[in-house]
Amino acid sequence: MKKSLTFVVFALLASFLVAADKKTDAKKPMAVKMEHKVTVPGDIQWGDAPPNLPAGAKMAVLAGDPGKAGLYTIRLKTPDGYKVAAHWHPAAENLTVISGEFHLGVGDKLDESQAKTMTAGSFGLMPARMHHYAWTKGETEVQVYGMGPFKLIYVNPADDPSKKK
Repeated sequence: MKKSLTFVVFALLASFLVAADKKTDAKKPMAVKMEHKVTVPGDIQWGDAPPNLPAGAKMAVLAGDPGKAGLYTIRLKTPDGYKVAAHWHPAAENLTVISGEFHLGVGDKLDESQAKTMTAGSFGLMPARMHHYAWTKGETEVQVYGMGPFKLIYVNPADDPSKKK
């Protein structure tokens, strides 16, 4: 009798531990399957930037899919004087300047007097929903990464180049 009572107690304890472990697993974020990848500048495949960015920019996807949920990394190459009107993103945006001069400002309208000048090696973080704008001096290349899907929403919908066609 004592042995069977001990067995029942251990069986109940084991089932509680398994249930608790499954609850903990349910709270863990899903693992993202990644593979080792090295991209050198000559391997980058450039194409036109999406239509919701002003014409003239080139874009390359280095990792992930910016149109889907999950981590993505893109590069954007812009000509001198390229301007992106005030906009925001539903998720945080991380930006590193690779080359050129990138100007980043915060607010509802592009105001060149209120922006910070970023040169090669500079880093910027725009939290989700922060209204910001940018322009470049000289040909400029930036790397942007974050959690997708990547969306760009203009503060003034009339500034969206994809709506002007």
